[in-house]
Amino acid sequence: MRTRRRPDSARRSHNGPRDEQRARRGPYRRRERGPDDGGPRWAPAAALRSALSGRSVAGQVFVLQVVIVLLLVVAAVVALVLQVRHDSAQEARNRSLAVAETFANAPGTREALRGSDPTAVLQPRAEAAREQSEVDFIVVMNTDGIRYTHPKPDRIGKRFVGNIEPALAGRSITEEIEGTIGPLVQAVVPIKAPDGSVVGLVSAGITTANVGGVADRQLPLLLGAAAAALALATAGTALVSRRLLRQTGGLGPYEMTRMYEHHDAVLHAVREGVIIVSGEGRMLLANDEAHRLLDLPDDVDGRHVLDLGLDSDTAELMASGRVATDEVHLVGDRLLAINQRPTDRQGGPPGSVATLRDSTELRALSGRAEVARERLKLLYDAGVGLGTSLDVTRTAEALAEVAVPRFADFVTVDLVDAVLGGEEPDTATDLRRTAFSGIRNDAPLFPVGEQISFVPSSPQARSLSTGKAVVEPDLTDAPGWLAQDLDRSAQVLEYGIHSLITVPLRVGGLVMGVANFWRSQKPEPFDTEEVALAEELVARAAVSMDNARRYTREHAMAETLQRSLLPRNLPEQSALDVAYRYLPAQAGVGGDWFDVLPLPGARVALVVGDVVGHGLHAAATMGRLRTAVHNFSALDLPPDELLGLLDELVARIDQDEAAEAGRAPVTGATCLYAIYDPSTRRCTVARAGHPQPALVGPDGRVEFPEVPPGPPLGLGGLPFETADLELAEDSRLVLFTDGLVEDRERDIDAGLEQLRTALAGADRSPEDTCRAVLDAMLPARQSDDIALIVARTRALGADRIADWQVPSDPAAVAEVRSSVARQLAEWGLDEMAFTTELVLSELVTNAIRYSSGPIRVRLVRDRSLICEVFDNSSTSPHLRYAATTDEGGRGLFLVAQIAERWGTRYTLSGKIIWAEQALP
Repeated sequence: MRTRRRPDSARRSHNGPRDEQRARRGPYRRRERGPDDGGPRWAPAAALRSALSGRSVAGQVFVLQVVIVLLLVVAAVVALVLQVRHDSAQEARNRSLAVAETFANAPGTREALRGSDPTAVLQPRAEAAREQSEVDFIVVMNTDGIRYTHPKPDRIGKRFVGNIEPALAGRSITEEIEGTIGPLVQAVVPIKAPDGSVVGLVSAGITTANVGGVADRQLPLLLGAAAAALALATAGTALVSRRLLRQTGGLGPYEMTRMYEHHDAVLHAVREGVIIVSGEGRMLLANDEAHRLLDLPDDVDGRHVLDLGLDSDTAELMASGRVATDEVHLVGDRLLAINQRPTDRQGGPPGSVATLRDSTELRALSGRAEVARERLKLLYDAGVGLGTSLDVTRTAEALAEVAVPRFADFVTVDLVDAVLGGEEPDTATDLRRTAFSGIRNDAPLFPVGEQISFVPSSPQARSLSTGKAVVEPDLTDAPGWLAQDLDRSAQVLEYGIHSLITVPLRVGGLVMGVANFWRSQKPEPFDTEEVALAEELVARAAVSMDNARRYTREHAMAETLQRSLLPRNLPEQSALDVAYRYLPAQAGVGGDWFDVLPLPGARVALVVGDVVGHGLHAAATMGRLRTAVHNFSALDLPPDELLGLLDELVARIDQDEAAEAGRAPVTGATCLYAIYDPSTRRCTVARAGHPQPALVGPDGRVEFPEVPPGPPLGLGGLPFETADLELAEDSRLVLFTDGLVEDRERDIDAGLEQLRTALAGADRSPEDTCRAVLDAMLPARQSDDIALIVARTRALGADRIADWQVPSDPAAVAEVRSSVARQLAEWGLDEMAFTTELVLSELVTNAIRYSSGPIRVRLVRDRSLICEVFDNSSTSPHLRYAATTDEGGRGLFLVAQIAERWGTRYTLSGKIIWAEQALP
């Protein structure tokens, strides 16, 4: 509120010499108070007379209240009458329209119009409806306006008085007319046939007098309320007068006027802005200086400070009422120091008072500080955002994005192809446009992905050769840049790009490319401070980019190493139809591996494992473990014994590497080993900290068979257990690593259920199964390696296996030879009879000599001819050279010469000596 000086006439006293005497006593002297109550020495009657006197403030308030009450009463009566008239007319419209529409749509109305005598049918219905709805008339007419019904029968057959054109067009109409019974409102609605045509009209009307009369009932109540208001105003005036005397401390009008004059003079003379805001945030007072500093409008009195167009920080400070000491706010082109204190600390009214001091002389300093702050913020954001990715391309894109639009309008990053592949770059000037960011996407710069051969005079080539930033403040006067591509350069200039900074992406002596900062919107060219900022920004990006390059190289090396250690081709075997998938992690190569190992007796071993961790160390460890599994499987050990040996190996590796600084132990490696025998369709499985396998039956039902869990490899001291599974032919055994079923957003239980759903379904090949599983479960960003093996089981038929029990008698060897010859003849392998008889003779003779129990011979025709001799002895035969004087010792030597492979494997009851011969 802007306060103004009162005119001289307003300052004159109204009481003549008495006021002059009071003025001589001083402007702020109080009246003497009574000895009893401390109040002014005025009697209550005198106070009342003074209050009601027209010369006093209270008397003037009383007269004003009387006038206001009378005006309110008159206004209320007028408003009541007008409102009643409006409500009456509106109610008449609504009721007449509702009755007309109801009668028009009533059952039988449309049919009666088509009858021979519509009046006979509709007249009694209309009169009954009129009495129930309390309207003055309901008239049914044809499309020519001739009435069929009317409350007065003599009007039937005459033309309807009113506007029926809208109703004939299919629309309802309501109108006010002056009828024979006075002012009324009537509605005309159409009666429509099913096809939408108008076959008749219905009109209903009501006089406005029948819905009025409210004003007559409310007028006495209004007059009584006015009388009560006058009485309350008289009593209130007396109370206000007494309260005013107490609050002013007995000061009269003259003293109050002088106080106001002094307050007004001081308030508008000071060169500081003064603002008083209420507790609700509304402006109560603002002096002239505050108006000037804040550029306030003239009508600020009572408006909320948030609605005055001030900047958000200043408006929120004044609306909050919080304590502020010399807070600097930028308001327009001025810097204002604001001090604010609440007004209710000592019992005053709620609100706050603020003083404003112009500190524009600090503007230049503040501007430079703001620019420095923005640049520091840009460097901070670049430091935070550029190091989050280990991808060279993404790091280049992050550099371009962070600089637009805060530093440049367009940013392009060009890199050497070798850097994108993780290699060290050469000094060539052929670069590839890797990243682009700009305030618009239609800039005529080289597109992303294009190979650019910079001419020696271009800023980019000069930056690459010198290793320093190059500035082109005016591209129209840059012949070296223009010579790069005359047509494209002309398009760039026409587009509005006029200034360029080219900074090399350099780490030490390694230059990986250049970053280009283009300006188009600001007319000023890049200055020296901005060049320094660009160099600092690119230097930080170059470090992150070099880290990403080194990681890319290490990742590629680790992936190459890992893939070289994994099986490239599956071995030939007849027991299982196998398909597999191996997917390395996107963020780093891990230590997952798998293998398919043919075993003697047409059996096949499946193995899948995982080394916790990523990188070269995990890949190398995986190769060592896979090699160990190959070697241990050659011993033809049961799965639990093989895992036990592998566990000891991992423990030894940990002990060897514990002494080397920075080398992590292998503890955390897991493995699952399974051996499938197609002759018995039994699968023996053991696992060391690895997820259990999945089994899909021939009918498509999926289950996860219980395999006893073992500790991860390397812990030592705990045995491993096996589970024997009998698999139906055409079952699918699914082995996988935890990267398939577990990640940061999905726990292993949810992953297993999702895998169950993906595997369900019969008549799917292993390849189709692998494809379906990966389509359903592969995450958007793969954080761990995934190894998956799907093996469909086959069975060796009885026609491909021959089995004989042999007594422990050397004479039984001849019978075995005869039986084998007959079996080979049935299989069509007569040419192998001699060598097979010789092999079995030596193996059976050796078993009879060194064992004491029953002997069993088995002949299996698979991809090779397999001869197996079972006995209960645990003594393992070994190959040796016999001396010329020895009578024996040449049997196994002959077997080794005839067979492709031979060996021994142990069982719970003894051993098996086997030999394989290639089929013709």
